[in-house]
Amino acid sequence: MKFLFVADPLESFKIYKDTTFSMMREAQKRGHQVVACEMSDVRWQQGEAVTALVREIHLTGDATNWFTETASHRAALKDFDAVVMRKDPPFDSEYFYATHLLGQAEREGAQVFNSPAALRDHPEKLAIMEFPQFIAPTLVTRSEADIREFHAKHGDIILKPLDGMGGMGIFKVGADGLNLGAIIETLNRDGAQTVMVQKFLPGIAQGDKRVLLIGGKPVPFCLARIPQGGEVRGNLAAGGKGVAQPISARDREIAEALGPILFARGLMLVGLDIIGDSLTEINVTSPTCFQEITDQMGCDVAALFIDALETALTSSPTA
Repeated sequence: MKFLFVADPLESFKIYKDTTFSMMREAQKRGHQVVACEMSDVRWQQGEAVTALVREIHLTGDATNWFTETASHRAALKDFDAVVMRKDPPFDSEYFYATHLLGQAEREGAQVFNSPAALRDHPEKLAIMEFPQFIAPTLVTRSEADIREFHAKHGDIILKPLDGMGGMGIFKVGADGLNLGAIIETLNRDGAQTVMVQKFLPGIAQGDKRVLLIGGKPVPFCLARIPQGGEVRGNLAAGGKGVAQPISARDREIAEALGPILFARGLMLVGLDIIGDSLTEINVTSPTCFQEITDQMGCDVAALFIDALETALTSSPTA
């Protein structure tokens, strides 16, 4: 089969931890052809199918020069067996437009994972609100008064922008309310920007767990991203330490409840963020942590993903 990975520039990959790289490596190992492009390479011209200027590559096994480019040409997305959307956040206007181009490619016959419509319909922070039984007390608002009322009720709280990533823009406010006004001003910009507010979860000290769903089923191990040096953010991008571990009974309960629902909506790969017993985010754009889990626990997550991708392709009506 021929797999097209829509990703960030290949030259920017940190292959010792990059999840897209691990997918490519497993695909090539099984004899599939690996092809890559960036979103800026995708074009939809009047009267034509959606195409991209693609790079056919071969993974070398060399840590320094990890791939060679064997060919470069323009190709219709519908001519690939699978298009794997792996462009990293932020989910900005360009990402939004990209989902529309990929959606048109789907209408032409391309099989895109994750589904472009599902990417649009599941903003990673807001998506948890559909599952109130699994989340901590949470408020989404532009109102300063609402935020102050939530703080008065719950004491220690976390505030964050809806479009943040990697722990960016996350603030903790204690029961004393110190700096709450300044933080609200920074995040909601006089009511112009929506803010998510959540009750602070002390379980963050044991890690912000990334639980992966592949083909609607939980991977049996997760990566707990543990805050370091007085931080309240466990994100690896914010200096958190990644410790792989078996998923807990509660992790499995959440994953098995959400997995079939999200998979049915076209989400082949999902990263659930869980702190303690509470779901905090549903990551769908470009979930990571494959290599950390594989390296520490011996569970080949990339193999599980390619298994699920092959199954989806062979069971498709267009296969």
